Amino acid sequence: MSPRPVDRRPIIISGPSGVGKGTLAQKLIDKYPDTFALTVSHTTRSPRVNEIDGKSYHFVSATTFTTLLSQDAFVEHTTFNSHQYGTSKAAITDITDKGLIAVLDIEIDGVQQIRGNSSIDARYVFIKPPSLEALGARLRSRGTESEIDVLSRLTRARDEIEFAETQGVYGKIIVNDDLERAYGELEELMFR
Repeated sequence: MSPRPVDRRPIIISGPSGVGKGTLAQKLIDKYPDTFALTVSHTTRSPRVNEIDGKSYHFVSATTFTTLLSQDAFVEHTTFNSHQYGTSKAAITDITDKGLIAVLDIEIDGVQQIRGNSSIDARYVFIKPPSLEALGARLRSRGTESEIDVLSRLTRARDEIEFAETQGVYGKIIVNDDLERAYGELEELMFR
């Protein structure tokens, strides 16, 4: 049986693209499936190969997304590469109603929106690269983006790191210079 965290608030994990935040969140969920669950976001983009509606994302039309927005259904939302993304209030409620702790893997824009919403009490963790050079190497090694896209992501990462280091924004900043060490730090934070 898993240890039970004292703090049951949702966990918001963010950081630059390619830093490993999704990997760290998934490791936590895989090890403690009876304690944590990842929220499933809505998006207007089409599913990629092997993505499953309702598990990878809730794939919806732009009209449906706009309707959900007008109904104040999202705790956070953003537009990226002409597609809309958002985490619904229902996604968090569905998880907490099962007695689990919701884990949100979101971008800085979403963090700012949730921080501005006094009805949401959450814990905030920022995953930081050891350096921008190391992050650039990680992004390039994936082989999924052009050099222009990598440079754009690095510029954004610089801004995200600066925001994360603003006092009071994040409860914890974890440098992901070693995946197992970073995971240990995340796990320790969850159970104290």
